[in-house]
Amino acid sequence: MSSRRGRGVSIWVALIFVSAVLWPAPANTPAPASLPLAQILASMEHRNQIQREALKHYRAVRQYHVEYQGLGTVESRMEVQIDFDAASGKSFRIVSQSGSKILSDKILKRAMDSEVEASKDGGATSLTPANYRFQLLGSESLDGRPAYILSVEPLKESKFLYRGKVWVDAMDFAVAKIEAEPAKSPSFLISRTLVRWTYAKTGNFWLPQRSHSEAKIRIGGTAVLTIDYGTYQINSDKPHSGGAD
Repeated sequence: MSSRRGRGVSIWVALIFVSAVLWPAPANTPAPASLPLAQILASMEHRNQIQREALKHYRAVRQYHVEYQGLGTVESRMEVQIDFDAASGKSFRIVSQSGSKILSDKILKRAMDSEVEASKDGGATSLTPANYRFQLLGSESLDGRPAYILSVEPLKESKFLYRGKVWVDAMDFAVAKIEAEPAKSPSFLISRTLVRWTYAKTGNFWLPQRSHSEAKIRIGGTAVLTIDYGTYQINSDKPHSGGAD
């Protein structure tokens, strides 16, 4: 699932490459310590365990948007409230929706169902050596913070696993960005899907911030799904009430 925007503009890619080489890195961005891959992975798992134990509940309002471009353009939007509870998992409530009902049912609602399904077995989807083969590619500055870059290769075919690159924050050892594609296509109608996730720190927790996925359809056309994960309301002491805040 690597990002696909600007793929066809070779001169633009060349300019980006040249600027990346010639432009100096910000002086206030420290280079990450040179750690072996095994230590990075162990630190990631330790960080994940701390977050799993501390993050009891959160609520956010997400913005979903899907656009299909083929013979014409069709789109759909949803505003969705998500509640996470460490004991019971994730639940979704659609606040509003507009546009194509087919896209809402076939893509947006299925995306929510898949997320609930994946969250029920965290061990089978976690970013660990039990599910992936890792390689340390290097490091770079990401949003002003040092980050390690890892390549990940799934050890089995699963629609919940992926292959690509993962950026790990070198100070917190949390995933900060992912560019990859699914280990297994979610549908025979899709020839390729590329996804980019970004994460941000809210308090002591690293949580999804935005995702952008682009799927090539075998019968023609492209479907682009974006999710803005909104602002998180985190409460680690008591569950949210059933009504809206």
